[in-house]
Amino acid sequence: MIKLIKAVYGMHDYFFPDTILWKKIENIIQNILNNYGYQEIKLPLLEHSELFRKSIGEHTDVIEKEMYTLLDKNNNSLTLRPEGTLGFIRAVIEHNIFSNNKRFWYNGPMFRYERPQKGRYRQFHQIGLEVLGLESPYIDAEIIIIINNIWKKLNITKNIFLEINTIGSLKDRKKYIEKLVLFWEKNYSYLDLNDKKKIYTNPLRILDNYKYNNIKQLNFIPKLKDFLNKESIDKFNKFCNILNIMNIKFTINYYLVRGLDYYNDIVFEWKTYDISNQNISKTICGGGRYDKLINNMSNGKNHSGFGCAIGIERLLLLVQKNQSLKLNLNFLIDIFLIPMESNSSFKKILVISELIREKFPKLRMIISYCFKSLKKQIIQANKYKSRFILIVGQKEIKNNLIILKDLYIRKQISIPEEKLILNLEKYFNS
Repeated sequence: MIKLIKAVYGMHDYFFPDTILWKKIENIIQNILNNYGYQEIKLPLLEHSELFRKSIGEHTDVIEKEMYTLLDKNNNSLTLRPEGTLGFIRAVIEHNIFSNNKRFWYNGPMFRYERPQKGRYRQFHQIGLEVLGLESPYIDAEIIIIINNIWKKLNITKNIFLEINTIGSLKDRKKYIEKLVLFWEKNYSYLDLNDKKKIYTNPLRILDNYKYNNIKQLNFIPKLKDFLNKESIDKFNKFCNILNIMNIKFTINYYLVRGLDYYNDIVFEWKTYDISNQNISKTICGGGRYDKLINNMSNGKNHSGFGCAIGIERLLLLVQKNQSLKLNLNFLIDIFLIPMESNSSFKKILVISELIREKFPKLRMIISYCFKSLKKQIIQANKYKSRFILIVGQKEIKNNLIILKDLYIRKQISIPEEKLILNLEKYFNS
């Protein structure tokens, strides 16, 4: 007996109607991005491992614990992308498309070997936004405005909140980290084993751990804002002013640093509270500025950048929880076509179905191939949640008729074949 094979741990399957809601969310986001002039870019799932090790940071959790890395037949180290920005920058540099459009978006799965949790799996999906070559905080604010419009369209603005911060330059953070390390050393007993290991390798990441809220409330942790240069502060103040003008509510979280080393200046996260624990917040969208990343990856090209990514799984859960998008699931199939048992009726149904599809390309149609009794096929049509049934048998062919049965109002009529399209137009064009 063959052993039952299950999905890889941390990989998740989605079925109808979740897939319908997922697609609707994607369409809403993509329409808004198109409205703002963002162009889609398709990126590969596999990249050379060096791309991530070189740019994310050697001592981040992504590099140390979470990457799916393999060797190909030529012994090259390849990695399933853990995030989208680095693959995007690699593509921009490789194809030298700096002078073309400056606004891009992409969509697809990412992979991280982390502990699966509600709405976050080892294969997860993101829609990413990236902007190149624009240094003004106005473009940073535009990203926030776009994301806020997405939340409005999804009707979840009441269930989500925005946190922002400025983390300054690498030089600023170096001075800050020296003070922060001293603080963690003094508060060593508060830290768990994992974060104790980060004191000298990645002390900023300890700030992200919700367990240490008790320390934060004591207000003893050094604040990065006290180490920032004037230019970073001015940019951040302009950024905040724009958000205020646009009536976008936000909180300045001085401990928000993001998990990747390539960020500088403005960073942000849109969060929602965990469904099962209101004391824990979950990030649905996060990002920030990465002005030095392109320079570091291209050996000299000075192009600024700003980007973010929306986590689709968590967004889907939030939309489902709040029932903020209405799906019309009364009818899953528009027309269920039933040929009675004969070759001629089956051929007639095929011709009719293709004619209808040509005239109404958006209709959802199914041909019944079970060739059972009419009663059983009507039961099948109801299981599919069909709106109409079209029936063709020998009698209908002989009289050039088609039976149209409306399952919603429970009415049945016989229509001349040449008037079928006209009758369908009355229903579907209205």
